[in-house]
Amino acid sequence: MSTPFATSLGSPPVHAVDSKPQDTLYLQIAERLAQSIRAGTLSRGERIPSVRDLARQQGVSPSTAVQAYRALEDARLIEARPRSGYFVAARPARLPEPEPSAPPAASLPVDVSSLGEQVMRLAMDPAYISFGAACPSGELFAQERVRRAVSRAAQRHRASLCRYPLGPGNDGLRRAIARHALGMGCQLDPRDILVTNGCLESISLCLRAVTRPGDVVALESPTYFGFLEILESMHLRALEIPTHPRTGLSLDALQLAFDTQPVKAVLAVPTLSNPMGSCMPLADRKRLAQMLSQRGIPLIEDVLYNDLAEQDDKRRAVKAFDSTGDVMICGSFSKTVAPGIRLGWVEGGRWSAQLRRLKAVHSGGHTELLEVAMADLLTQPGHESAYRQLRATVAARVDEARGLIAESFPKGTRVTDPAGGFILWVELPAGIDSVALFHACLARKICIAPGTMFSATDRFRHCIRLGVGGRWDEAQRAALREVGAIARRMLG
Repeated sequence: MSTPFATSLGSPPVHAVDSKPQDTLYLQIAERLAQSIRAGTLSRGERIPSVRDLARQQGVSPSTAVQAYRALEDARLIEARPRSGYFVAARPARLPEPEPSAPPAASLPVDVSSLGEQVMRLAMDPAYISFGAACPSGELFAQERVRRAVSRAAQRHRASLCRYPLGPGNDGLRRAIARHALGMGCQLDPRDILVTNGCLESISLCLRAVTRPGDVVALESPTYFGFLEILESMHLRALEIPTHPRTGLSLDALQLAFDTQPVKAVLAVPTLSNPMGSCMPLADRKRLAQMLSQRGIPLIEDVLYNDLAEQDDKRRAVKAFDSTGDVMICGSFSKTVAPGIRLGWVEGGRWSAQLRRLKAVHSGGHTELLEVAMADLLTQPGHESAYRQLRATVAARVDEARGLIAESFPKGTRVTDPAGGFILWVELPAGIDSVALFHACLARKICIAPGTMFSATDRFRHCIRLGVGGRWDEAQRAALREVGAIARRMLG
């Protein structure tokens, strides 16, 4: 059964999995309203019916009407105004999206420059305004809630501070992670979940389990520079696969790679890929799981950003379709719950026992107190509403940032319109060197991430990644306008 609302947002048609008719009724209502908004029948700023009126008009329950309006809010098509009702949201001018990538067909050894290290260092320097790091600021989170959870853990489990941490992780946290994974369509056994020192360690362990130096790893193009740094440190070869800014990894190109290249593993971010923010359609996720199963090739799936996706179907993991254990799923809560609690997790499919041995050898256990605190945070009432609020906040920032880019950057600039998250991938007109732009911005105490960081090739030298999850005030807005002004001067 198709989900028409996803189509109305500009994404290709997808196919719902295990949907019930009542689950899609609110989507059908939202679709009809979305079409009216997109067509201009409902104008920006126009008031729309109340929940009660919508329920009466459509012949549905008030709760179904609320779900429809929430879907439209998540899609940034409407907004609620206190004591006034619902209104059609103002949207920034639509910019063209970047072209799909076209990387070379051969795998390459990875030789990442020091740009990534410099960008991350400047992201922590208060003297700079940084759009370079994909890190959320503390103001996006309920800091007092996190502090209380850590305080409770210290009071109730203070003896753990004097015990040497061993084993795969706190049982309560692993159960909480398994419950959390249900929201991604995954039924995980808590006993197979391994707690790690963040998502990158999870990915490193998975690569160690399934590859050897010189092996070929397929991944998106462009891809997260941290992945390239891991591949370089392990002497692995990167095979970059063409990627669409909206729909992600090209499965036809990946199939060709399987047929012609000795691919040992796939490393991908199907939901809100970094840096493009693409989301793989649901049907493609199912097809990817089948492709992997047929060849026995492992997928290392990064679900770090899944909870930031605006629609439920985009949060469903490829792991949900895995029946053979070929998908190794890696996650963390550093982007959505508490960035300072550096805990990740991994469920390794048929490599779970091997991952546990590798973890014991390379880094051992963790601070149990923090694991208890994270389990507390994940199981508190209101956890899902906190996600909704976070998604709404960063969606408004992304919309505003896209509007500033449309106003300030050179004519011919292209930018992504991600379905969640706080990362924008900007394709600049030919003639602008993003590394030169990076250095010119540094002179104005502004940090951006040049596109060369996100590939083993030099193909994205005209692109930049902008993260708007940090502090956001008039100084940041002015700095983003200044980046556009510098780019215009370079072009002129």
